[in-house]
Amino acid sequence: MRKFIIDTDIGSDDAAALIMAMKNPEIDILGITTIGGNIPLENTTRNALQVVEECKKEIPVYKGADKPLKRDLVTAGNVHGKDGMGDKGLIHPTRKAEEKNAVDFILETVKKNPNEIEIAVLGPVTNIALAIIKDRETMSKVKHIWSMGTAGFGKGNMSPVAEFNVFVDAESYDIMLNSQIPVTIAGFDLCLGDASFTPEELTELAKTPLGKFITDCNSTRLKFNEEITGTPYVDLPDAVAMATALYEDVITEKIEAYCYCCTKEEATYGQVIIYDISKPYTVTYNIPKTNTTVIKTIDVDKFKSYLKEALK
Repeated sequence: MRKFIIDTDIGSDDAAALIMAMKNPEIDILGITTIGGNIPLENTTRNALQVVEECKKEIPVYKGADKPLKRDLVTAGNVHGKDGMGDKGLIHPTRKAEEKNAVDFILETVKKNPNEIEIAVLGPVTNIALAIIKDRETMSKVKHIWSMGTAGFGKGNMSPVAEFNVFVDAESYDIMLNSQIPVTIAGFDLCLGDASFTPEELTELAKTPLGKFITDCNSTRLKFNEEITGTPYVDLPDAVAMATALYEDVITEKIEAYCYCCTKEEATYGQVIIYDISKPYTVTYNIPKTNTTVIKTIDVDKFKSYLKEALK
């Protein structure tokens, strides 16, 4: 059985991703670690505890970093709601987070399970960077990191070039990319278009208790997208990323790449440049070697089918 840690700044789309993972009988989730991102740390921790309860699981939750390595925290309450879950009064966990810090939990778990632990990172990667800084040798024994981050091969959602999770803490993303840990990236581009959910599809999802929980969580996101684009829809980038980590058949095209994270100029802060090493570039650039696998396309029908099955 595959062994997972899920690191999350849990907002509405993270909740769908967590449910997908917890409902998968083929993985063992050893712990959930939280991070400040979509909303502040205290809220993300409460949200993680609530989703665990919704799924009737006993998975421990560990609090991590409340801010990025070098910058003030940027949040997205306007997308997810002030509580991160649609402001519907859904969040009232009865359990509390563990006393142990998330970074210490990650390192101890990897030490006990060398070359077995996969980490699904659904938010800013500050906890991962802190673990690498603290004990690079132990983190070199992480089997794989699955990252929801970057704009992929599309446009950013924080700037023309930067996606939210990387933009919150680009310095940490740079550390992760250069850690030599195997990393697979599912960019924001994968959750758009047909991969998003229409109001009609959300109505169908809401016919089960977990489905209603998820549609309520994403009500603020639905309204935000309609106000911004004129079209009501819910995009679930973290659920897409989780599906690619759990189900190989969701991925229809991927490339080996060298990814470079921009951290110096404000205009490009958080941009991740993806160099497909199979293509020749006119501009000479010293690409040392591939450091990531980047997903280019997914099977949308399979992704939605797996999510619907998890919400039954």
